[in-house]
Amino acid sequence: MFADRPIEQTILLTVVFMAMGLGLLPASARAADAKTIDADVGVTLKDFSEKITGSDEFLKTAKGVLVFPAIYKAGFIFGAEYGDGALRINGKTVEYYNTAAASFGFQIGAKKTALILMFMKDAALEKFRKSAGFELGVDASATLVTVGAKGSLDTTKLAEPILAFVLNQRGLMAGVTLEGAKFTKLDLK
Repeated sequence: MFADRPIEQTILLTVVFMAMGLGLLPASARAADAKTIDADVGVTLKDFSEKITGSDEFLKTAKGVLVFPAIYKAGFIFGAEYGDGALRINGKTVEYYNTAAASFGFQIGAKKTALILMFMKDAALEKFRKSAGFELGVDASATLVTVGAKGSLDTTKLAEPILAFVLNQRGLMAGVTLEGAKFTKLDLK
């Protein structure tokens, strides 16, 4: 279908089709209000604590916790992802963010995941909050934490500046990449 078109037109058409597809997603996949985000963040953190042994130690140690309860990803060669979330400090929401990323390469399908970023160092949290558009892999790197033996977390990771936990309905996911994910502050009350 796109074989006779220049690459720029192919990219534009793909993006248009993907944007049209976003209109077909359920309302929860599009921008939400502060109350809805807070409720979803609470449920995600509760599930994280209940399903992952040792998660409470990470949550207590973190200077700030950025939670995206639902990140929707879809792609067919070109991919896109989007989600809304909240930054909590000392258990209270202080700011709202969205995350978006685009990718190119062999990919097909769609999925929904949750992302929890923990800022373990004050400097990392401060840099994130001051940034107009924080991008993983450019502004900082996040260490992806996976489940170890007997379903527990590796507490040696507590010394890393930023930790990332990617969850699906069963628990932590492996084999994911966060490079290129961009976080932008939302103006929600």
